[in-house]
Amino acid sequence: MPHFSLVIIGSGSGNNLVPKDRDQGPVALIESGAFGGTCINRGCIPSKMLIQSAEVAAQVRRAPEFGIEAKLTGVDWPAIRDRTFTKTDRHAAAGRRSRAESDAVTLIEGRARFTGPHELAIDDGTRVTADRIVLATGARPVIPPSIAESGVSYHTSDTVMRLDELPASMIIVGGGYIAAELAHLFSSLGVTVRIVTQGDSLLDTFDPEVSGRFTKLARERWDVRLSAEVTGARQRGGQVEVEVTGSPPVAGELLLVAAGRVPDTASLDLDRAGVRLREDGRIEVDEFGRTTAEGIWSLGDASTPYPLKHVANAEARTLSHNLAFPDDLRPYPHKWVPAAVFTAPQIATVGAREQDLSHERPYVEAVQEYADVAYGWALHDTAGFCKLYADAATGTLLGAHIMGDQASLLIQPLIQAAVTGLRLADMARGQYWIHPALTEVVENALLKLGLNHDGG
Repeated sequence: MPHFSLVIIGSGSGNNLVPKDRDQGPVALIESGAFGGTCINRGCIPSKMLIQSAEVAAQVRRAPEFGIEAKLTGVDWPAIRDRTFTKTDRHAAAGRRSRAESDAVTLIEGRARFTGPHELAIDDGTRVTADRIVLATGARPVIPPSIAESGVSYHTSDTVMRLDELPASMIIVGGGYIAAELAHLFSSLGVTVRIVTQGDSLLDTFDPEVSGRFTKLARERWDVRLSAEVTGARQRGGQVEVEVTGSPPVAGELLLVAAGRVPDTASLDLDRAGVRLREDGRIEVDEFGRTTAEGIWSLGDASTPYPLKHVANAEARTLSHNLAFPDDLRPYPHKWVPAAVFTAPQIATVGAREQDLSHERPYVEAVQEYADVAYGWALHDTAGFCKLYADAATGTLLGAHIMGDQASLLIQPLIQAAVTGLRLADMARGQYWIHPALTEVVENALLKLGLNHDGG
């Protein structure tokens, strides 16, 4: 039975933990699926590459608004798909080959489960032991029982981006960021999209200004059924028909389930190792990434409250230090975690939402519309906005929420201001803002807060 100093289960951000040499002892990396994890194979990167093609198609449709005669005459989905996955598959294969040929790590391909506190069995019969084990198994899609038990065929975000051809119509079950991004992708390429969600709005965990405005825009673009629970599904000819509460059945050529993701831990037999789970299914870890079992750690979507790739990478950097220097542990960096949704309009957020704030801690807020700055005029943008919350006493940022063109870029200086504790009055007037760049949306929102250089 091979023994390792360190075993890492999961080749996404867990791959970053492999030491560059063997000074820490023999290391094994276990992967049961495509090398590189969700982000490169079926998540962040391919979805954004596909969405870029969708953005081009959407821009062509808007060309007459700008005095340009243009028409979208067709969409070559196989070419769009292959442009994306030729790149990502090549990258994943190169990563696997690098690890397979490395002297610093033993690559084991298969699904692992615990047979004891520090003993693992692989589904090919291999057994290994380890002094330390890191669980970086990521997450998997949630399938509502009413769909899972119906017998109908369906796709998830893991599979839908590799379709052979585009359907004429699509039902999307879910109202979160995955549903919003994929609805934008496929509708921009000509697919009729119908969304069914239990929530009272789309993106209902976001600031209400964001979720409310986005839902209104989405209902103008897609058939959106809110507060609708899926009670059943069936195949009817060449279509899937989904039964929902409060409205007639919804039919479409393809069913996409985007109802959230849960940690992919069910097959690990964690109880045999003494690793506890939280009520929501995440592996329980402390601020340093340690589980409830000695010598077993976790990072990324398997345990984090922030299932985002940039968070998983940050946790991997921290855990790499903690494994090398056990007497100088560093906490996971979970303050000021930003996120973006690459839908239309694009959305970015960091810090407190309205529902997080209390009048016991006085705050001020401001909203700046894209339509009221010069570059917003150039974009013909009547929907975009920047909303800020600031501490009235200190003049520092509490939260920022942007919906509109390039939101994921515009929010970055606000993230920096939050992390550094920069007073927003100083941010607004202590530097130049290029005119008439879109960054004036942020500048004007800062000024509208009414803060001064003394704080409030």
